[in-house]
Amino acid sequence: MHIEFRHLRTIQAIHEAGGLARAAEQMHITQSALSHQVKGLEDQAGVELFVRRSKPLKLSPAGMRLLKLAQQVLPQIEALQEEFTGLRAGSTGRMHIAIECHACFEWLFPVLEQFRKTWPDVDVDIRPGLAFDALPALLKEEVDLVVSSDPEDLPGVEFVELFDYAPVFVASSLHPLAQKSFVEANDFRGETLITYPVERSRLDVFSQLLIPAKVEPAAIRQVELTAVILLLVASNRGVSVLPDWVVREVKYSSDYVTRPLTAKGLKRRLYAAVRSDDLGKPFMQKLLGLAGEEARKLQAV
Repeated sequence: MHIEFRHLRTIQAIHEAGGLARAAEQMHITQSALSHQVKGLEDQAGVELFVRRSKPLKLSPAGMRLLKLAQQVLPQIEALQEEFTGLRAGSTGRMHIAIECHACFEWLFPVLEQFRKTWPDVDVDIRPGLAFDALPALLKEEVDLVVSSDPEDLPGVEFVELFDYAPVFVASSLHPLAQKSFVEANDFRGETLITYPVERSRLDVFSQLLIPAKVEPAAIRQVELTAVILLLVASNRGVSVLPDWVVREVKYSSDYVTRPLTAKGLKRRLYAAVRSDDLGKPFMQKLLGLAGEEARKLQAV
């Protein structure tokens, strides 16, 4: 038996209209054509689909089975058509984000909160578990955007500049290093360094300062949350290095000090890695625009 979508629509229309004439009018076809279509479907099924002596026209038990199928399948088809229409128009889609910058959760959430209000039909998700395989996942289309500070030359991938930031030293105002105007790699030798629980190569303090200088801190303590890192630092349980925009409020607190790393300070840039084919999508452009606006707010504080 070969059932087409038009057959399901026919069964549903006749059931709802209560007769062939009205159903044919609603479907914009002749009654003769509709009768021929029903007869052909009944010939395939080998059973009658309607009780023809009833008024209004009623479905037979076999017809009711077919109607049930129509009521299950047709709404799904219509939803899929609407989704495809939205995809063509750029109003719907998927935005799964992987983050290589652990501290970026705090910056990204306000961006996504604004984004969902203007693009409610875009499926947004954050995939922190893919952080260290994020770029391969982007190429495999498992994620759609990667927040990273380490651009690579990858075919089919664009690295869009988001904003610049400075990794800064953070310590208790009672810490001996608080007296210095800047800190250097050697200052970390006797310290407990409090970091996010990520690989050293992903931490600015290691990749940009300690590894090149071949300096190892006395101890390393890994903490998930920025607020807890700052609490431990304020208690003089260790020192940390965080992006300047993360500690923008700390510089106004008497419990902490922030100092540049090296006399000249370190500068880093954050990027959004996006597949080239996706860069022109309206919702992708909107997200990148909001990201830039939020970055400017952070830097203005």
